[in-house]
Amino acid sequence: MKKSLVARNNDLANTQRQLELLSGGIFTEELPTFAAKIKETNQYPLQPKKLEVLQINLGYMCNQVCAHCHVDAGPDRKEIMTKETMEQCLHVIQNSGAHTLDFTGGAPEMNPNFRWFVEEASKVGIQDFIVRSNLTILRANKKFYDLPLFFKKHGIHVVSSMPHWTKGKTDKQRGNGVFEASIKALQELNAIGYGIQGSGLELDLVYNPSGAFLPSDQSAMEKDFKRALQKDFGVSFNSLFAITNLPISRFLDYLIASENYEDYMHALVDAFNPAAVANVMCTNTISVSWDGFLYDCDFNQMLNLKVASNVQHIGTYNEKVLLERNISIHQHCYGCTAGSGSSCQGTVA
Repeated sequence: MKKSLVARNNDLANTQRQLELLSGGIFTEELPTFAAKIKETNQYPLQPKKLEVLQINLGYMCNQVCAHCHVDAGPDRKEIMTKETMEQCLHVIQNSGAHTLDFTGGAPEMNPNFRWFVEEASKVGIQDFIVRSNLTILRANKKFYDLPLFFKKHGIHVVSSMPHWTKGKTDKQRGNGVFEASIKALQELNAIGYGIQGSGLELDLVYNPSGAFLPSDQSAMEKDFKRALQKDFGVSFNSLFAITNLPISRFLDYLIASENYEDYMHALVDAFNPAAVANVMCTNTISVSWDGFLYDCDFNQMLNLKVASNVQHIGTYNEKVLLERNISIHQHCYGCTAGSGSSCQGTVA
């Protein structure tokens, strides 16, 4: 879908502003660059391994407007992947080493060609699907009510946002009514086998901190979530992923407005863990934007940091050439290497 010139210019201006903020130029005390930090541990330049996952952003449209969303997704966003771009992705899928498709958004299910894409990808050999669902989309409209059964038919791994096991903290971060709708969606998924031991239907939850702090220990939080959700609502799930909020988009704006930016960046740098660098998602994943451009991760996509290669679009995809690139890094990468590390699959170290 085409965007107006004014909208594109606004996006570029905002991206440039965010990069300047991340560089620390507006503050008197400079932080070490991420590049300098990983040079200290002989991990620079960061380079890709064998491609395993294509993470495909199907569009920024979403039925929610979450405070920490790094995509700035919402109901007013019109960017959405076309069937033509999906067909280019399918050609790559058929001829690449990727074994997993990881669908994200916005709400990926809101793309009108979402189901067609899954079915066509199944035909060309993809067996591992991940859908990053906000849960409430399953209850947002009658046309989405049968999505749980569609997920089950294709054995789709559902990764669901869930800030907390209480209504107050969840609704504060994601909006009024989100908690109750999420619980109903989780109960529906449980009813058809998702999150039930031995079913083979994976249902994982994602926790993001609601403020300017790093997540607590993932395994301890998982126990707390499981105990509370089972006790209060009879809800079961497989794993909890704790993901650090990266200082970009809405969360960066929040950090600046609340005067927490400097403290948060220092916290990330102080918690840098070289053991987490080797397993960050950008080493085995390529992110495809709604308009087909290639990025090392979904976060780089938001900063318009395309892959450092002559191949930058899915339409000219060349896996051999892409494996020769260095991964594009910036200050936000501290978020993926702080403490136990953070990736789309939770902690990495």
